[in-house]
Order: sequence, then structure tokens, then C-alpha cells
Amino acid sequence: MNNLIFDRVSAEIAKVSTLSASEIHEKLEQPPSAEMGDVSFPCFTLSRVLKKAPNIIAEELRSQLLAEASSTLFKELKVVGGYLNFYLNTSELLKEFYDLVSQGLLVNFPKYEGKKILIEHTSVNPNASPHIGRARNALIGDASVRLFRFLGCDVDVHYFVNDIGMQIALLVYCTKDQSDIEFNQLLSLYVAANEELKNNPDVKDKVFDLLHRMESGDAEVFSHFSRIVNICVMGQMKIFNEFGISYDQYDYESQYVQSGKTDEILSSLHDTQRLFEDEEGRLVLNLQEFKINPENPYLPLTRQNKTSLYPLRDICYNIDKVKENAYRNIVVLGEDQRLYGRQINAALNLLGMESPEIINYSFVLLPDGKMSTRAGQVVLLEDLMNDTVAFAKSTISKHRHSNHRGEGSPDELLPKQLAYGAIKYSILECSNEKNVIFDRDSALNFQGNTSVYIQYSYARIQSMLKGECLNICQEDMIALTHPFEWEIVKKILLFNPTLEGITNDFNFSSLCSYLFELCQLFSRWYKECPIKNADDSIRGPRLFLASVIANIIRNGLNILGIDAPERI
Repeated sequence: MNNLIFDRVSAEIAKVSTLSASEIHEKLEQPPSAEMGDVSFPCFTLSRVLKKAPNIIAEELRSQLLAEASSTLFKELKVVGGYLNFYLNTSELLKEFYDLVSQGLLVNFPKYEGKKILIEHTSVNPNASPHIGRARNALIGDASVRLFRFLGCDVDVHYFVNDIGMQIALLVYCTKDQSDIEFNQLLSLYVAANEELKNNPDVKDKVFDLLHRMESGDAEVFSHFSRIVNICVMGQMKIFNEFGISYDQYDYESQYVQSGKTDEILSSLHDTQRLFEDEEGRLVLNLQEFKINPENPYLPLTRQNKTSLYPLRDICYNIDKVKENAYRNIVVLGEDQRLYGRQINAALNLLGMESPEIINYSFVLLPDGKMSTRAGQVVLLEDLMNDTVAFAKSTISKHRHSNHRGEGSPDELLPKQLAYGAIKYSILECSNEKNVIFDRDSALNFQGNTSVYIQYSYARIQSMLKGECLNICQEDMIALTHPFEWEIVKKILLFNPTLEGITNDFNFSSLCSYLFELCQLFSRWYKECPIKNADDSIRGPRLFLASVIANIIRNGLNILGIDAPERI
């Protein structure tokens, strides 16, 4: 974890401790308030080893550090309970902070530089316009892509197109005689077809017949499938691209059937002696040894007629991804696919293949329950985007009028920058393990902990820095003596650890919270201290600090897929 303050404190403690600097670094904590110091070292875990009470360990450590006359790092050391709290001399650290920023080392991840990262995300069924629930996958995936690219990685973004499943066959069944089909018709057609499927058992047989003919190489049926899939994928990509989300490679399920790879994998799985034919005539994989689902440890891979099911095609696809030898191989899956993801990884394990890392996330729910494409109970992403842009235009107009700036005409892109940012932030600021209860009015609210507040903070700083020439040196930094300024520096130094945490848990809510808290600190500092109109001795360092804040906001928003307009 790269954190200047933690690095320095760890090194000093290591001089008088049997622990290494890295072991100490892992234990250090950020106190909840400035009154409790700059860094805390909890001594509870040392109590078992040293056979002493944590507060006694903290007192002894304090005495040893104070006796280390060569250290000028500490201004004061206090023991509170089992914690040793450090109050630091800021002058030298401010100079080191300046060097860190000037050398471009504020964010430093050498282990990722140039590494290949493979990320598969979104993969919405090509049967309708995506709804906001499906978009959560795309937003987490896109933010992950942007994060690794920011860290210097070569990221390859994959989209797995389900062009052969039951849902697509149902659309083919109800549209095969219609020559003119448009993307915006597919949702209503799909909902109507599901209703017909419920009420007419013959439809199911006809749909399965289409699937069987498609997998058997019927060129006419394959062309019907391709037509519907292409219409839908092109329509979905238009929406996602407008939303700032793009993909490098599209992989189609049908290629694994047509190439015979599904048969090859079935043969390999048969060799593991875990594949058997059940009483229904399906080929099923026994995953009992993995203890994933003790009540039902079986994963069906084919139908009774031996046509492939989605899991078999997905295993083939994952094998292809593993063969790309990426440093990290990541796939984004909803909470409802957590068990399924583990089953696929178990199948790969049986074949001696490495399994991908899985990012799971919970549902986006409406106030009255789960969204359902089949029932047509959804909030479409495209509709939400259009509604939010209209709301943003109205809000901008009212804001400018209330601030006596006239009606004017805002930048053409600004309404979209604010609107799309608000949608993305309302999803990403919620932890992956929590459901997002989607409420349209809340998503359109630009007050409080929102992307617009963060965007506005950035625009305010850019306005302040306009025309300025930041020409300061290391020694000038010691003029930053206001308590808010030191708190801001400490917060800035947490940017790198925040990003490092996300590379492990992919919870972008921590980045949202970080940016919001940084902007709150800036706002308080801006009200308390003159910056642009400060005395000459402090003006330069304060503008420099403001510029560092702006860079972090811009980079953080970019990782979230949110624009940072320079004027609002």
C-alpha cells in the first residue's frame, strides 16, 4: 500500500520493534478524527505474542520511540487504550508530498504496468433494450476497465453474445415471418411471445425445434437467428456507446456449436469420469466433490436431444479466455449467478484450467420488487438517460437564472455530462453486496452525495486555476499550516490505497465516498481560507494544493466513467 505517511511511520516503528516495516504498515490505521492524531497503531494483536496488555505495549513503544533522538517525524505521541496515536511534524512531510506529486508518483502501481487484463462484462441477452438492472453489470465492468487502464494495463474487454439460447429462439419464432423488425419493437414482441408460451404448450415444442435445427446446421434457421441477434446487439451497443461504454471483442455462443468445440469438451469431461447421462437423457456433470451445492451437485450440460445448454458453451468460452494468458481474467456476474459461476469454475478445475475471478453484485430493484424483462416490468436504460438529460437541462437553466447569470445556453454536452454521471454514480456509490433500490426521483436529485456535487467542485477549482502559472518549489510547501490543509494532504495520500483496495474487491462505492469526502474538505477549506486572493507567501502553495485536488477528482471521475466538465 503506497501511503507516504504510513510508510514513514512504519519505518520509524520498525527501528524499535521486532516487526518489519511491511508488517507494521498493514496494522496502521487512519484515526476517525484529527483530534486523535494522524496515524494510529493498534497493539491488540501483539498482546498474545508479548504476553502483555495492549496499553502496556503501547506505553513501552512510546518510550522507545521518544528515546530515538534521531527522529524528527513525531510532534507528540499519545496512548489511548491499546492504541498508540501519532501526531506528526508536517513540514518535512509536506516537502516529500511535493516531491511525490512532482514526480508523478502519487498513484504508483508498478506491478500492473503493461500487464494484460481480460474483463468480460454486461453480456445482456440480445432480446430487448437493456434495463437499468442490467446496466449495473456494465457500469461495474466499465469502471473496472477504466481503473486498470489508469494503472497502465493493457485491458481487453469482452462481450459474450448469447445468440443461441431459448430466449433468442422465442424471438425468432415470433418474428421469422416479419421482414421489417426494428430494435425498439423487440421488448414488446418478447413480452407477448412469453405470454403466448405460457398459454400455448405447442409454442415450446416449436421453439425447441428451432433450436435443434439451428444447432444441426440448418442455414435458413441460422440466418433467422443471426438477423434478430444483429438487430438487438447493434441496438444495445448504440445505447451503451452513448453511455460511454465500449467493448473490444464480441464472442458468439454459436461459434462453439458450429466449430464442434462443445463436442470436444464433452469428450474431455467424459474422461474425468464425472459426466453421466441422467434419467431424462441429459448429459450432466457431477460436481459433488466441490461441495458447492450439496443438495443438488449436478450441472446439466445438454438437453435430452443432446443439444448444448448455456453452461457447456460457457465452459468452452472460458477455456478460450484462459488461453489468452492474461495477468488477471475477470468476469462480472449478478448475485443470482453466484452459484452458477462457481459451478463453471469447478468444471474448469476438472479440466485442469485456471478459473476467472468473479465480481458478483446484487440486484437493482424497483420499489415494488425485482425487474423482469419477460413481464415487461422494467425501467429501460435508454428512457432513463433521455429523462435525466431533460431534467439536467431544466436544472442548469434554473441554476443559472437563480444566480443572475441569465438564461444563456449551457455547453451542448453539459446536460449529458451531468445526467449520465448522476445515473452512474447512483449505482456505483452503492456497495456491490447491497441491492440498489432504484427510485427515479432520487437518481435525478443533484443535491448532496452526488456526482454533480463532485463535478461542481472540480469546475470551481478549474475556474480558480484559470490563467495561473503554478511555479512553486519544495520549500514553499511549509507555508501550508492551516489544519484543513494538512487534512487535505492526508486525504490525497489515501487515493492510492483506495484504488488498491478496489483492485481486490471491485467495490467502487469506496471511490465514490473518497471523492465526496475530498470535495467536502475542499469546500470547507475554500470557505475558511483565501486561496486565489491569499498573501503571496501562501497563494502559490494553496493553488498547487487545489490543482492536486482537481487532478484527483478528474482521474477519479474518469475511472467511474463520469465526465469532469470545466464549467457548470
